[in-house]
Amino acid sequence: MTIPLACQEQLLPGAGLSEKYALAVSLGYQGIELRGRGDLALARRLPELRRARAEGVVMPTVCVEMDHFIGDFDPARSRDAVRNLRSQLSVIAELGGLGAMTPAAWGMFSRRLPPFEPPRPPEGDRQVLVDALGELGEHARAEGVTLFLEPLNRYEDHMVNRLDEAVALCRAVGLPSVRVVADTYHMNIEEDDACAALRAAAPYLGHVQVSDSNRYQPGAGHLDWPALLATLDAIGYPGWLALECRLRGEPVAALRQAAAVLAHAWPRRAAA
Repeated sequence: MTIPLACQEQLLPGAGLSEKYALAVSLGYQGIELRGRGDLALARRLPELRRARAEGVVMPTVCVEMDHFIGDFDPARSRDAVRNLRSQLSVIAELGGLGAMTPAAWGMFSRRLPPFEPPRPPEGDRQVLVDALGELGEHARAEGVTLFLEPLNRYEDHMVNRLDEAVALCRAVGLPSVRVVADTYHMNIEEDDACAALRAAAPYLGHVQVSDSNRYQPGAGHLDWPALLATLDAIGYPGWLALECRLRGEPVAALRQAAAVLAHAWPRRAAA
């Protein structure tokens, strides 16, 4: 594939990052996407991560994994999320990676469930997000990496559900170090036309996470992978694809299937 493919670390069997990476490469992946837990856990892993990098492990990105995020209703929890993301951006910069990603929130509130109206008005949501993204974007710029904002579906977040909403926040922040993540699972729920949404977001698209329509590995659902990958090819998407999904079936076989499905779906060039 022209676009390099990463696999999130928790999906790979193995005793450590070097063993996981060797397996990933044998299955058709080129990198490992890290997971960034709270309480500055990624920074505490730096000795392990430095060894892995010295052994040739490619770690382009980190996906935040916390129980609270930058858009939290509680200002203290929002500040703690910012603190953790600042640390994750610094760690991924030291590892020679591209950046860290976060949603506005996850599991905090949904307008699809009672009481239906959140305790903070939309303008308050927007201000909290713009302030946090601005601070993190400045830190990312200083570190030479990027902060990626990920829209989630309406059942997991009430603030940022579609790519155009994330793009609007990027425009409001006005920093090239703040960009958008497209996650194919969430897009399958929220976007009227996933390919059109990718084309519209192209100038701000910094990262893509892949899973099928049912949140399992590509090939286990009904997403049109040739159309999605052809769109990324047509817009000249410059980043990675990162596998973020559940695995159906035996893990190694499922990971091999995902890589094969994406490789087969990639647009083929006619021979010159």
